[in-house]
Amino acid sequence: MPTPYLTLDQVEMIAREAHRNQRDKAGRPYAEHLAAVAAGVSDRGGSEEQIAAAWLHDAVEDDALSRRWLDEAALPQEVKEMVLAVTKRDGEDLVAYTGRILATPGALLVKESDLAHNADPDRLAVLEPATRTRLTEKYAQVRGLLGLPGGKAASDQLNPANPETD
Repeated sequence: MPTPYLTLDQVEMIAREAHRNQRDKAGRPYAEHLAAVAAGVSDRGGSEEQIAAAWLHDAVEDDALSRRWLDEAALPQEVKEMVLAVTKRDGEDLVAYTGRILATPGALLVKESDLAHNADPDRLAVLEPATRTRLTEKYAQVRGLLGLPGGKAASDQLNPANPETD
């Protein structure tokens, strides 16, 4: 008999626990970012699978949970694929990264919500001006490669090989 999938509440609890000691660039508890991304996915009409992926979107990348944990977790395969799609890989350029997101069903909505929260003017306002400018440009570059509103057109991209995305 197959194991039942984790509920959204269980996924949230796991994500919050995995990131409990992390802070974002503004010094806020990282779980606030996860909650905002999950809420953004929900507000944009995302599925339960996309909301679960939103809660876990940085877990593997930040080593909060291992790739092995994700592989073995009682989650639908599409959740695992979305999480891996939005997980940056060492040395990967932005074109490959954004291409993988675009090629993975459901992942674009997760990344769109992530970018929206990362680029929130209230969050950016507490950062040093140079950091705020750098991140604003980076988020616009990724949005452009993903074809999202507010992004730089491909012809305006300064350095599409830059692997940084958040």
